[in-house]
Amino acid sequence: MDQPSGRSFMQVLCEKYSPENFPYRRGPGMGVHVPATPQGSPMKDRLNLPSVLVLNSCGITCAGDENEIAAFCAHVSELDLSDNKLEDWHEVSKIVSNVPHLEFLNLSSNPLSLSVLERRCAGSFAGVRKLVLNNSKASWETVHTILQELPDLEELFLCLNDYETVSCSPVCCQSLKLLHITDNNLQDWTEIRKLGIMFPSLDTLILANNNLTTIEESEDSLARLFPNLRSINLHKSGLHCWEDIDKLNSFPKLEEVKLLGIPLLQSYTTEERRKLLIARLPSIVKLNGSIVADGEREDSERFFIRYYMEFPEEEVPFRYHELVTKYGKLEPLAVVDLRPQSSAKVEVHFKDKVEEMSIRLDQTVAELKKQLKTVVQLSTSNMLLFYLDHEAPFGPEEMKYNSRALHSYGIRDGDKLYVEPRMK
Repeated sequence: MDQPSGRSFMQVLCEKYSPENFPYRRGPGMGVHVPATPQGSPMKDRLNLPSVLVLNSCGITCAGDENEIAAFCAHVSELDLSDNKLEDWHEVSKIVSNVPHLEFLNLSSNPLSLSVLERRCAGSFAGVRKLVLNNSKASWETVHTILQELPDLEELFLCLNDYETVSCSPVCCQSLKLLHITDNNLQDWTEIRKLGIMFPSLDTLILANNNLTTIEESEDSLARLFPNLRSINLHKSGLHCWEDIDKLNSFPKLEEVKLLGIPLLQSYTTEERRKLLIARLPSIVKLNGSIVADGEREDSERFFIRYYMEFPEEEVPFRYHELVTKYGKLEPLAVVDLRPQSSAKVEVHFKDKVEEMSIRLDQTVAELKKQLKTVVQLSTSNMLLFYLDHEAPFGPEEMKYNSRALHSYGIRDGDKLYVEPRMK
């Protein structure tokens, strides 16, 4: 059965949280019993509402009876109205103004760009601390109106809104700590710097999927723009030179960086990417979601020195000289061949004769005995074979197992083999 094209918030609320669809359960956050009052609705004492209401994708277009909303939602703190059909801010205001303890509001994917948000309507949002407007196509004028009326706003989500520019608000928002503005088209740093002006207390800035091409700002100016920034996410941006990475060091409190999928790093191996980034960013404690331990930092900084030690002087970054001052000039790492030795030159002793031979170490004791037949003039069944490691403190070891591979004895150049006839 198809849903009606337009439904009220109150209608959906009563349907979703009726005893048939949402049985009352005791326990924290499970359900809230609202006692009836003389002025209350006959439905009021039948609903069991949690403090977190999820009413997404329900076709909601309007608020419904405001008295009913006030009666049911006095205790509600979080409200998800994403992916509905709300296009009038007045209707949103009617809902929110009757939810006095609301702190989290999600209005994502509602066609709210079709109406203008007036300040008197925005005033009903005053208690909200976390506001999600993803894919709402909210204009910057709307955002500015919200910022002026939400004195306690701490987290703002503005993803997928097709922003190509940022419009500065006439008033700074001192309370905002987290701005999530991914999947827009903010390519020019002159737009990003406006965010620092608007949100001077910003702690976390998530700019992933914006194709930002460069950070065009002096170090002193960056420190003033984002004095409290602790975390920045630049995943899948367009950064393509190391100078932009170095500029991240200008944020005085930065300790977490995310930099996956940027053009600059495409030609490097996974190990090189992480180590070169860690070495260039001395203050970060977390990179791409992973903690940077002290041991990893030292390894990365030493790797950085060795990586650049053969570069022409004009191509060596300043960070290289800082790290050489810290660790000194390092020797290149020795190239160690860990492949097993395939052959060895040994001395074969038989009676009074000594013959130097080259033997393959991938063969077995039985195969070696066949090779020695012509040298010692003994049949393999009448041959006892002993191995002497020239560095070992013990005497010769009998090679009694015909199927054993020679390399398992650890035979090396200069070792000795002794052949004796088997006593009858």
